[in-house]
This record gives sequence, C-alpha cells and structure tokens, in this order.
Amino acid sequence: MKINGNEIRPGNVIQHQGGLWAAVKINSVKPGKGGAYAQVELKNLLDGRKLNERFRASETVEKVRLEQKDYTYLYEEGAMLVFMDTETYEQINIAKDMIGERAVFLQDGMQVVVESHEETPIGVKLPEHVTLEIVETEPTVKGQTAASSYKPAIMDNGARVMVPPFMSVGEKIVVNTETIEYVKRAEG
Repeated sequence: MKINGNEIRPGNVIQHQGGLWAAVKINSVKPGKGGAYAQVELKNLLDGRKLNERFRASETVEKVRLEQKDYTYLYEEGAMLVFMDTETYEQINIAKDMIGERAVFLQDGMQVVVESHEETPIGVKLPEHVTLEIVETEPTVKGQTAASSYKPAIMDNGARVMVPPFMSVGEKIVVNTETIEYVKRAEG
C-alpha cells in the first residue's frame, strides 16, 4: 500500500532501499523556505541497522502489512528459540538475535505475537510486563525513601533492573519488557 512520505507514523513498516524498515521516531519539519518534510528514524527489521531519512510529502513509500500470529514460547535450543503456533501446533525456530536482550524475559509457555512478512518471521512481540523475583541487590537502608535514586538488582532470570531502594531480595516486581525498567511491586 503506497502512502505519502508525511503520512509515516511510528511503528509503520515500510519498504526502503530494498529492505524492511520500522519507523521509530518521526519529526515533521516545516522550514521557512521549501516544502515540509518528515525526518524519520528507521530501524532495519532484519539486521537492526538505524538510518535517518528525509521524506517529502510529495514522495510515496510502500507501507508493508505484517501478518501477526499468536505463538507459545517452548524452549531455547542453542542460538535458536522454539515457538509453537497456538492454532496449528506447528513449531518454528527463530534466531535469539532477533529478540536481542529482551530474550531473557521469555518464560516457558509465554504467549507472544510473531510478526511475519511473506511467511518469514521478522519480529517477536513479548507481553508488555513480566513478573520477576529479585535474587540479588544491595540491602535496604532504614529511612531511605522511594524518592532517592534507584539501585541495581539482578532478577531470577539474570536480567539487571534498577529498582527502588526499599526493594529487597525475594520480592517480586513487575518489569516492562520494552524498556527493561521497574514498573511496580507485584501483587500478592
């Protein structure tokens, strides 16, 4: 589907320079002289390269529709991650590199969305939040408030997350899988 250069929005996937690129950030610029344009930060979906590109309103780009399917995470096998289609029970292997540092958040039986283009997986969307247990952090100092700076903690999955100073070993917290940041103390 063709769209004008000024209609690109964050999250859109476009075909550009022979590859698939996701729009990360967009800045609309209206200079005093000349026509308006969109300054777009693109990320290559296959190799992760970043690119800053200028698209004028008069230019058209090919917007790509990705197929999204629900999968269940099964296990890790070397450099590959194995997922199962929740409808057909077919298994697929996806390179761990495709998920990057967020792969540490995968848990057995976790529901994910695999994005594909022409039946080739190009991305995996994890749930936005996961609950993890703190296994290592500095001891809590009496009288310290949540307003002071955060301290590093290691979770039960090996992830490093900055947590409020009042959190201690054994407590469960909710972590944002996109930003790898503490969200709140887990309920119950």
